[in-house]
Amino acid sequence: MEIFSKPGVAGIIEKNVNGIDYILIQDRYKDDAKSEAGLLEIPAGKIREFENIFDCLRREIWEETGLKVTYIKGENDSIIFEENNYKVLNYTPFSCSQNIQGTYPIMVQTFICMASGELLEKTNETKNIRWMTLTELDDLLKKTGDSFYPMHVIALRKYLKYKIESQ
Repeated sequence: MEIFSKPGVAGIIEKNVNGIDYILIQDRYKDDAKSEAGLLEIPAGKIREFENIFDCLRREIWEETGLKVTYIKGENDSIIFEENNYKVLNYTPFSCSQNIQGTYPIMVQTFICMASGELLEKTNETKNIRWMTLTELDDLLKKTGDSFYPMHVIALRKYLKYKIESQ
């Protein structure tokens, strides 16, 4: 029996306060992934059948953090094409990662976004939801990269490089 990769989405939620850039980080605690408990991650989840990826990102961020997504980079450039009883969404994520070895097969498409609202203290999938400066993020990735959920590490490094180059 063939087993297929599951599609997923993740959000690098950014904010700027008094000229300091932050992103949202949380501790991973999922019932179906006990070996990953406590790893640092960004909000993410699986895409439901025929679910618009942007709607999925909004849903996952709401469920895991309590925040409402107000902006997704690239969403306004996406195109919906309808023909022959198909409705196809074409979009460009910030980063894509595929798990080719490990606990389960997943492909995660990561977007940069902004959100508003009050953070939850914890959910049934996450704990210690908090804002982290990009300096803190960079230091942690360099010193203790193994403390992060592996599916998000490259996207976060790519994001830090993107932020430096866009200044």
